[in-house]
Amino acid sequence: MSYCSAIENMQGDKKALHKGYHDKLYGFPIHDDNELFCRLVLEINQAGLSWETILKKEATFRKAYHNFNIKKVAAYKEADRERLLADPGIIRNRLKVNAAIENAKAILGLQKEHGSFEKWLEHHHPLTKEEWVKLFKKTFRFTGGEIVNEFLMSIGYLPGAHSPDCPVYKKVLKEKPSWNKATASQTSLSPSH
Repeated sequence: MSYCSAIENMQGDKKALHKGYHDKLYGFPIHDDNELFCRLVLEINQAGLSWETILKKEATFRKAYHNFNIKKVAAYKEADRERLLADPGIIRNRLKVNAAIENAKAILGLQKEHGSFEKWLEHHHPLTKEEWVKLFKKTFRFTGGEIVNEFLMSIGYLPGAHSPDCPVYKKVLKEKPSWNKATASQTSLSPSH
């Protein structure tokens, strides 16, 4: 069952939470580096948990991580790590907190070299899922296959965010850069979100 069809079986607040993400964010391109960083951190924090848990905590994640300002997070010191590990509004996992800080530093390097995180992604596109995973593991921390797949699917670099019969599918295609439309039209396994 795809994420698209799974939402139809949800009820009440749960359905509203997932539908908002599904209809307005999932699979759509992101052109702001801080928002790309946000999505990467959220996907890393989802590992081992439900996406619903992450969606419910997004506002507190934004507050805890200075709205995912890459420069600010990259400059975090030990006191910031301890603050994050004591914050019940986020996922208090040392490996995930450390990954956010180290990945912010890595993105600063990519921005310096390529102009932006987005341009670094564009520079490498298109790659297969396996090639992306290898690149991410070399570049970032805490980026296993499922995390990389979901991150790239959620920002439109890998296909599968929406089933072709989903009404949002066509909206996503319209917003994709022309270089990425062929990738979006490929068939893929249903996502796990």
